[in-house]
Amino acid sequence: MNHHNIPRTGYGTCTLVGAGPGDPELLTLKALKAIQRATVLFVDDLVSDEIVAFAQPDARIVLVGKRGGCQSTPQSFIEKLMLTAVQEGETVVRLKGGDPFIFGRGGEEVEHLREAGIEVAVINGITAGLAAVTSLGVPLTHRQHAHGVVFITGHAKPGDSGTDWRALAATAYSARLTLVIYMGVSGAGHIQDELLTGLPASTPVAVIQNASLATQRHIATTLGALAEQIKTSGIASPSVIVVGDVVSGLAQAAAHPEVRHSA
Repeated sequence: MNHHNIPRTGYGTCTLVGAGPGDPELLTLKALKAIQRATVLFVDDLVSDEIVAFAQPDARIVLVGKRGGCQSTPQSFIEKLMLTAVQEGETVVRLKGGDPFIFGRGGEEVEHLREAGIEVAVINGITAGLAAVTSLGVPLTHRQHAHGVVFITGHAKPGDSGTDWRALAATAYSARLTLVIYMGVSGAGHIQDELLTGLPASTPVAVIQNASLATQRHIATTLGALAEQIKTSGIASPSVIVVGDVVSGLAQAAAHPEVRHSA
């Protein structure tokens, strides 16, 4: 008998919840209610303590941190923990930074649980790429500057050739797109070199670290100076890199770039 996609009676429930970029006030009401109902929460590394504090006092908190470049809990083990908890009748919340379906590997977790006959609910969260630019008063799209936006990872899966940055640069230039690059700080030099094949060195760039948190800071620079400014400023992960004319107002300071702490 094929048990795929057949809900099991007596099991608990599982909800993937987007915790947003960190500021607890950016949670949706639906996300808050799910956190408060949970009996078990599997929490990503980038979820702030203030958000975890919304859980009920007797809820079990399981930290399953995943951060680029650091040792992290294997994805297969996280999925096994989630499945076991649901089978034990728990009200499970998988609490993920940003949005579960934007570089959160939420799709993999949903597939794994559904294959075991468990339905999964998903609650969206504000992704860091949106929160970061909004905190600086910058739009991702603008009728005069950008006709669209591309969210893309700068961290390729092991064994994967990764993004064709040259093709992306040519498309971004011709279609007037904003590029929002997640997990790109460590590979900024390579990304810069490849993007410069299709975008001018004067293209405005902003790099925002710890979006929405009290520790948020950013630099405004240009594509030609990106890697050097990341190095000299000390900007580190977790950060997003925003490339495009929408950040031109910030890049007016590019002649004298500095790390700025956002209000």
